[in-house]
Amino acid sequence: MAVMESQTIDMSAILLGAYELADMIKLSAETADYLYWKRRVEEDEEVGRLTKEFAKQKERFAECERFGHYHPNYHEALEQVKKVQAQLDALEPVRRFKEAENRLDQLLYEISQLVAHSVSDTIKVPSNDPLAASGGCSSGGSCSGKCG
Repeated sequence: MAVMESQTIDMSAILLGAYELADMIKLSAETADYLYWKRRVEEDEEVGRLTKEFAKQKERFAECERFGHYHPNYHEALEQVKKVQAQLDALEPVRRFKEAENRLDQLLYEISQLVAHSVSDTIKVPSNDPLAASGGCSSGGSCSGKCG
């Protein structure tokens, strides 16, 4: 019974630590910045207008895409999607939101890496970085870690 009680206490301590860490993340500057720019994106009328236009152009392109490059409007529809996406990306709230999102994502990745590697250096940590997913740096391969 003593072993069971010890495991329960350890698990309680781990959970308490996890809740404390979550609270620290919620109170971080990265989270505050992310939430601020998320709210700005949601409230911005131009972002809303362009988001609706983007969805409309994506739907138009999806119809053309069913037939592939042979559809007479395929390239035109693709260019329209890219054009509206570029207009959206040029807006300050969208640009700043994406930057804040990337900073928060990086913070969460670094915390996940710290926790995982405190258990074992061979534990894989999921990342939103396409280089890591495709076997690039930090993928745990034979890389020396001295890239760039």
